[in-house]
Amino acid sequence: MVTNRTIHTVMTALREAAPGWSAPVVTQMASLSRDPYQVLIACLLSLRTKDETTGPAARRLFALASTPHAMLTLTKTQIEKAIYPVGFYKTKAQTLLDISRTLVEQYEGRVPDEIDELVKFKGVGRKTANLVVTQGFQKPGICVDTHVHRISNRWGYVETKTPEETEMALRAKLPQPYWIEINDLLVAMGQTICHPTSPKCSLCPIEKHCAKIGVMRSR
Repeated sequence: MVTNRTIHTVMTALREAAPGWSAPVVTQMASLSRDPYQVLIACLLSLRTKDETTGPAARRLFALASTPHAMLTLTKTQIEKAIYPVGFYKTKAQTLLDISRTLVEQYEGRVPDEIDELVKFKGVGRKTANLVVTQGFQKPGICVDTHVHRISNRWGYVETKTPEETEMALRAKLPQPYWIEINDLLVAMGQTICHPTSPKCSLCPIEKHCAKIGVMRSR
């Protein structure tokens, strides 16, 4: 079981292993441009969409418009064509226009750097807000997606039922120096090794620390 006595060892081992895993696409894009708007848009495109689809779609869109003002010069149809085939691309195209309009009209074109402000935007939940804050502004936050929720519970580090509960539990327990990177590490780990079913425990760098809660079969 991962505890606060072993979390430092665990995080160090994950950092060392991570270069051999594929980083989340939003993280890859954020490393090229720490523009909070582009992080926000890429994150929205990534929802219910595989990374191999999200990356090219975001690049096509940003080639047309990479700022809120520029986005508002595009039609919904133009945005749809640029981001297809991301999941719910028609709904997302309208969401991107709505958010861009709100940013221009109410925030002087600047993405806010506070989670409570970001979640006021249509289509922006705590996962997206945390990702914008951490990747776009390098401010403390814990982005919890399905991988972070599943793996931290599998470790036995937290015992929660929803991603939001996991975020709050991690905020209370996880040392703050690890807040920003835990999403990157666990998403990459979840995509590569710690699958929902039949995880590759034999390849896991922290296998001896994991409680394997809920694991019925492994490789």
